[in-house]
Amino acid sequence: MEKIIEVLDRVLEYILVIIFGLLVINVLWQVFSRFVLANPSSFTDELARFLLIWLSLFGAAYVLGKRLHLSIDLISHKLNAKQTLILDVLVQLSILVFVATVLLIGGSRLVFVTLHLNQTSAALGVPLGYVYAVLPLCGLIMGFYTIHFLMEDLAKLKSKENN
Repeated sequence: MEKIIEVLDRVLEYILVIIFGLLVINVLWQVFSRFVLANPSSFTDELARFLLIWLSLFGAAYVLGKRLHLSIDLISHKLNAKQTLILDVLVQLSILVFVATVLLIGGSRLVFVTLHLNQTSAALGVPLGYVYAVLPLCGLIMGFYTIHFLMEDLAKLKSKENN
């Protein structure tokens, strides 16, 4: 399992670097075409928006996998080790519910509806379902990480109960 996590982390790192690089190039082209050529490019605003969506969601999946996501730890500092593990299990379960309902179910419905209705972006002409496909894809990645963390926490809880 750890090897799969390692590979997934590495793949996400490459995806994030590529998307960020494309975003920088895109914005630089927009600035250059607007101020130097005096002929602003029509597609760069929309492409930047789509790249930012993808960067945000893949970044959120990556950070979740590293357990570096934003958290409020006021309560966990006042608990003992076993109570902290129980709290972490509850947090992981709530993340899993969010991922399943919003990203997987909601995201899949959004992709299906936009593809079914043949909705395309205004400037690029890209089917919006492809842009929104990042929702269920990142939902799967986040769900995988969350289930992995749940299994780890439950194993730690079980070993604490046996000791």
